[in-house]
Amino acid sequence: MNSPLLAMRGITKRFPGVLALSDVSLELRAGEVLALMGENGAGKSTLMKILGGVITPDGGELQLNGLPVRFSNVADAKRAGIALIHQELMPVPNLDIAGNIFLGMESSRFGLIDRAAMRAKAEFLLRRVGLDFSAAASMSSLTAGQMQMVEIAKALAQEARVIIMDEPTSSLTLGEARQLFRIIADLRASGVGIVYISHRLDEVLEVANRITVLRDGRYVGDLNGAGTTHEQIVAMMVGRSLSAWFPEKSGRASGEIVFEAEDLQVPGAPGGVRFEVRRGEILGFAGLVGAGRTELMQVLFGVVPLLGGRMRLDGEPYTPRRARDAIRSGVYLVPEDRKRHGLVLPMTVAQNISLPDIGSYRPRMWLQRGEEEQVATLEVTRMQIKTPSVRRKVVNLSGGNQQKVVLGKWLAMKPKVLILDEPTRGVDVGAKAEIYRHIAALASDGIAIIMVSSDMEEILGMSDRVAVMYERSIRRILPREELTEERIAMLMTGGEAGPQAMVTT
Repeated sequence: MNSPLLAMRGITKRFPGVLALSDVSLELRAGEVLALMGENGAGKSTLMKILGGVITPDGGELQLNGLPVRFSNVADAKRAGIALIHQELMPVPNLDIAGNIFLGMESSRFGLIDRAAMRAKAEFLLRRVGLDFSAAASMSSLTAGQMQMVEIAKALAQEARVIIMDEPTSSLTLGEARQLFRIIADLRASGVGIVYISHRLDEVLEVANRITVLRDGRYVGDLNGAGTTHEQIVAMMVGRSLSAWFPEKSGRASGEIVFEAEDLQVPGAPGGVRFEVRRGEILGFAGLVGAGRTELMQVLFGVVPLLGGRMRLDGEPYTPRRARDAIRSGVYLVPEDRKRHGLVLPMTVAQNISLPDIGSYRPRMWLQRGEEEQVATLEVTRMQIKTPSVRRKVVNLSGGNQQKVVLGKWLAMKPKVLILDEPTRGVDVGAKAEIYRHIAALASDGIAIIMVSSDMEEILGMSDRVAVMYERSIRRILPREELTEERIAMLMTGGEAGPQAMVTT
């Protein structure tokens, strides 16, 4: 643990018009988990792409076991024992699991690919990461979380000395995340060094021995994993103290019911779902992955058909058969996966903001671009979206700013009910605090907000009440004075069974 397994010294990288990294250094020791922290745009991904051989630096030096190395491509990095597990998974769906694990490292016998040997090795690696699948199964049959575990098995197959994990739990269930942490402990014990990138501070403090913080492409400093607090990490990341992440509650809800659901029959649910949301209220929805929260939100938005039950909006029947019906009624959804379902990435900020209400910008034959950009500019200002122009393509914005664009496009249409499904997933802590302030301001303006979140701090900090789901049913709706992490966790896992658990008001 005394001499570094990996050292990056004075790394600098420029892109046209942008200094992405300026004289950044870090060290990683054998058997250590180093968390790399920083806001979106701090330079974390650029630094790791240099280490993984994806891009080359303009200045600085890399060392492995004290010897200088230089990677011209990904293959060079792999040969040196470095594995990069990307946040955005890139499986080959038409290959089986073994083919994906050993892609570029295929076993051969008599000049032919030895599929039997590859599958035998792959199944051993799958068991090591907690997957009970045949290695001959198609990659396309796996969930996103299972694909993530296959990527980790692939890194183990390389016998990597350094493994870079970029947001490794973003698509994992709670059980899969615990399995990942056990794998990390085994890797540490075998002397592997791990660079761990995550916006989830709780898990960073759980797994990291040391934390390196970047800000605006520069090295800020290191913290020990043990004894470090959330506040210390945040202060280093954003350059200021965040004494209060969440806005204060001020009794926003007026008591007037805006939206109500009664005996909703959701696909796969054993019974009906009942709840209501009041004007100016934030109703949180908590539950484990698979509890049915996203499916319920899709029913409310008209994406998934309602099998039975009734909904009312402002006291009138509400029966959306498609998303367009919900939008016309003033019910809007910020989806869990903003890149696939919330944005058109090649389009500009202005085009994304105008898209749901495009008819308003085309009263005649031609689209009124000036009006479109004027409205977009207002939302960019209101949401404090960091972009040089509303004509900039959304794909070039950070995750936090992309999420603000999704919010901005709905706010331009004056929602009655705003559904937020994982509103801060993949967003850095500084952007999270900004989004929380915007959500609280919307509630203060009288908008009824339904918020799904897997982040317990977020649920506790933002919600006026919390509906806890288990096996596609609402176990209980807890008022603010009864909100505790322990109580929510008990209900999420099926605890507190009995008639009293079905109370919903």
